[in-house]
Amino acid sequence: MLANVNMHLQPILTPGVDALAWAAPHQSSVRIALLSAGVLFMTGLLTGLWKYLAIAKSPQARAPYYVDIAHRASLLYAFAALLMAAMAVLSPWSVCVTWLATTGPILFFFAAVFTYLIHGWLNDTRNQLAKPHRLGRFTLPGWLLHGFMGVLAVVEILGAGVLVAGLFQRLL
Repeated sequence: MLANVNMHLQPILTPGVDALAWAAPHQSSVRIALLSAGVLFMTGLLTGLWKYLAIAKSPQARAPYYVDIAHRASLLYAFAALLMAAMAVLSPWSVCVTWLATTGPILFFFAAVFTYLIHGWLNDTRNQLAKPHRLGRFTLPGWLLHGFMGVLAVVEILGAGVLVAGLFQRLL
C-alpha cells in the first residue's frame, strides 16, 4: 500500500524541472504561473507589513492609498496566477498559444502591481487615472496611461478567455 502511494507522489516530490512532468506539455506555462503566484503572494504579504507599519505611524491611522491597493491587488493576482496555472495544465491548445495566454496576463499583473508600488512609495495620488496623471513630480501624457490600461485590459481578458475556452473544450 505504501509503495502504491509513493508511486503516485513521486512525480510531485521530484525536484527541479522534472517536478512539473505531470503538467506536460505545458510545463513552462505552469512553471511561470506558479512562480509568479509565489512572488505576487509574497509581495502581498510584504505590502501588508508596509501597510500596517504606515498605519501605526500615521496620526490618522491610514496607509498611503496605493500601498493599500498594491497589498490587495498582489494578493488577488497571486490567486489569479494559480488559476492560470490550473487552466494551463488542462489547456488543449498548442504550447505557444497556452504560453502566450498564460504569460501575457501575468506580465500585466506584475506591471499593475509595480505601478501601485511606485504610487504607494511616492504617495503622489489617490487616483492614478485622475488628471493630471502624476508620477511623483512628473506629469504623464493621458495617451500613455490610457494606452497602457487598454492594452492591459485586452491582454488580460484575451489570455484568460483563451484559457477558459480551453477549459470548456477539455471538460465538456
